[in-house]
Amino acid sequence: MLKRLDKIRFRGQKRDEILDLAESPNASDNECGDEVPVKPRSSLKDTEDLRDLAGSGALSMAAAIQDFQRSESERLSEVKGHLEIALLEKHFLQEELRKLREETNIEALKQELEKEKTKRLDLEQKMNEVIRSSIMSVGMAWISCSLETMFSRLQKWLYDKLGVYIEDFRFQPEENTVETEEPLSAKRLTENMRRLKRGAKPVTNFLRNLSALSNWHSVYTSAIAFIVYMNAAWHGWVIPMFLFLAILRLSLNYLIARGWRIQWSIVPEVSEPEEPPKEDLTVSEKFQLVLDVAQKAQNLFGKMADVLEKIKNLFMWVQPEITQKLYIALWVAFISSCVLPYKLLGFMIGLYAGIKFFIIDFIFKSCPKLRDKYDTPYIVWTSLPTDPQLKERSNATLSRRVQPTASRGSLATNVPCGMSRDEEGGRPHSTKKGAFHEIFNLPESERPLPVCENGWRCCLINRDRKMPTDYIRNGVLYVTENYLCFESSSSRSSSSKKNKVIKLTEITDIQKYKVLSVLPGSGMGISIATPSTQKPLVFGAMVHRDEAFEAIYTQYMKIVTTSVPET
Repeated sequence: MLKRLDKIRFRGQKRDEILDLAESPNASDNECGDEVPVKPRSSLKDTEDLRDLAGSGALSMAAAIQDFQRSESERLSEVKGHLEIALLEKHFLQEELRKLREETNIEALKQELEKEKTKRLDLEQKMNEVIRSSIMSVGMAWISCSLETMFSRLQKWLYDKLGVYIEDFRFQPEENTVETEEPLSAKRLTENMRRLKRGAKPVTNFLRNLSALSNWHSVYTSAIAFIVYMNAAWHGWVIPMFLFLAILRLSLNYLIARGWRIQWSIVPEVSEPEEPPKEDLTVSEKFQLVLDVAQKAQNLFGKMADVLEKIKNLFMWVQPEITQKLYIALWVAFISSCVLPYKLLGFMIGLYAGIKFFIIDFIFKSCPKLRDKYDTPYIVWTSLPTDPQLKERSNATLSRRVQPTASRGSLATNVPCGMSRDEEGGRPHSTKKGAFHEIFNLPESERPLPVCENGWRCCLINRDRKMPTDYIRNGVLYVTENYLCFESSSSRSSSSKKNKVIKLTEITDIQKYKVLSVLPGSGMGISIATPSTQKPLVFGAMVHRDEAFEAIYTQYMKIVTTSVPET
């Protein structure tokens, strides 16, 4: 009971807070009565309790209990009032809620709420995208910045390490530098020729040793080299053998450079004493020195030009019958390289090269007639023409002095019956100044060969003479069976000292020679060395130089080959 009274007392304190709501005019007793039931009064039970207390307790408590009962009835009435007020407040709130529901559209509010939610979601999505894009842009910017820094650092490191080498590969425009040419100097020209000779000496020594091996100059050395080479070719060791020889040669050169005296050569070297350069030279000596050096340079350049022109004419089908052989050989080599295995092909090539170098070349060099008939490379090379020879051949058809066939026929009819051609040719040949044998003080049997019946116009350059009148003389050159005769145009008598007679057996060297291009025949000539002259005689300015050279050389070889068995 005390707990219930305390709850009622606690609720009674809030009465003042809701007094304003009780003033509302729309109060309904029915509604209040329905919602809040009124509890019956419990006075009998309380009296019974009081009795129990009275029976057990003191009389002094009876008066207090009666006062408490009166106050409790008052409290109950007060609680009843509070309940009525709460019921009225609830009724008023329900009415206000109903009015608010009628005044506002809930569905529209829900739609607007849904729209706001969707907008909020869209905004959140856009914000997320913006944040994500900003993060990505910031990340990409950071990555690009970091990559740029890394690339710049890498580039700087590479430039520090490899910058020197990279600068070498930088493309730059070519600078056309004009080399200053030195003025012509006899001393400088002579020194350059000596330098060229010294520089070409190792190459010439090597070629001379190869030629000595092929010619079996030293039988034991050539035999050992032949056996070693053929054994290497048989086992396929040709290339390693040449590489080993190159290493051995470099090793010997290293020892020689260190001061060792190692000299080995198949052909003994002949040391030529070098002439000290003369400081004080006369004008004629300087002129002669320049001529000598120019002659050597001219001959060297002429030989080089001949080789290059022959190679060019070989590939340009100037002579189809020669180029055809090369064409067929290339086809055979191509088909062989496609069909045969390389090991077998290399063995065949190495074997043929050894036999050709050591045996076939030796036989051909020992027997020139066999070489002229069967040595195909030699025949092809010697028959290849140079450009001046082609030019001479084209001009020869127009300017060659050939006697008409009619005159030959008339001469043939004048020959008596029974007289042979040799007997007819044995008649004395005459020139403009008299009989041929009288002009040169020769026997009557000596007459010009048929190829030079009218002679070859040329000029004789005698470099042993110092006077200009004796240095160069114009005339006609003849060749007989045993002599080479030069008739000077300035000779006034039939037998003049200006005429020159050279015995073919006394010739020590004969070469093609070119003096000056401005002379007739493009300066072509023939150089002939004899023991009686210190320097070779030059027959220059010859229009038909090759024809004259072939005739003289053929007759010279014929005389030499016939004189060898006799000795």
